[in-house]
Amino acid sequence: MKLELIYQDDWLVAINKPAGLLVHRSLIDKHETQFAVQLLRDQIGQKVYPVHRLDRPTSGVLLFALDSDTARQLTEQFTQGLVQKTYMALVRGFCAAEGVIDYALKEELDPIADAQANPDKAAQTAITHYRRLETFELPLPSGKHETSRYSLVELQPKTGRKHQLRRHMKHIFHPILGDTTHGDGKQNQLLREQCGLERLLLHAHSLQVQHPQTHSLLTLNAVLPTDFSKLLALLANYPSTI
Repeated sequence: MKLELIYQDDWLVAINKPAGLLVHRSLIDKHETQFAVQLLRDQIGQKVYPVHRLDRPTSGVLLFALDSDTARQLTEQFTQGLVQKTYMALVRGFCAAEGVIDYALKEELDPIADAQANPDKAAQTAITHYRRLETFELPLPSGKHETSRYSLVELQPKTGRKHQLRRHMKHIFHPILGDTTHGDGKQNQLLREQCGLERLLLHAHSLQVQHPQTHSLLTLNAVLPTDFSKLLALLANYPSTI
């Protein structure tokens, strides 16, 4: 697999991670043999240091440092909430034009990877800003409804909790399509059968960070994957005004 490079200099490299690719080895997926860290290292011929992560089913901007000091500086920016992250997602229903989800999240623990973690840890502050970009209405029945409604939204997490965007959108009753853990199973099945949906429709579209060496503001953009953009092109035939 050849990764799509969207930025590279003497200190940083960024890729457009495909959906389904793990960032690095995981106790949960011991059978997997391909990881972004190893693939990128082999592709550019030097060691890379991941400074943040994307969930396996999420595509989009993934940033790496090329030395440990740059990695440390970038990690601090992420930890301190100084990095602006913008995602695109397709969700169920017509959501509000814009809003802020301020809903604390209790850490989701995996029985294998988090075996030593404290299960009684208090819920952590989690904040997400969202903005509706487009709405669509397919002439396909869904449950008690005669049609199926969807919104394309822009999401900006202001905190970095595990599965934050997926859990927050579920919390406001607009789950992200293709989410098999926090989503709507009937809608996922409908789009799988009618439109060939095979992935979580969540994409890390943009990342804005201060370059650790030049100190300039660096904006990294990742185009939508083909499968995501094809589905949007199909839905564009069924626009809705609300």
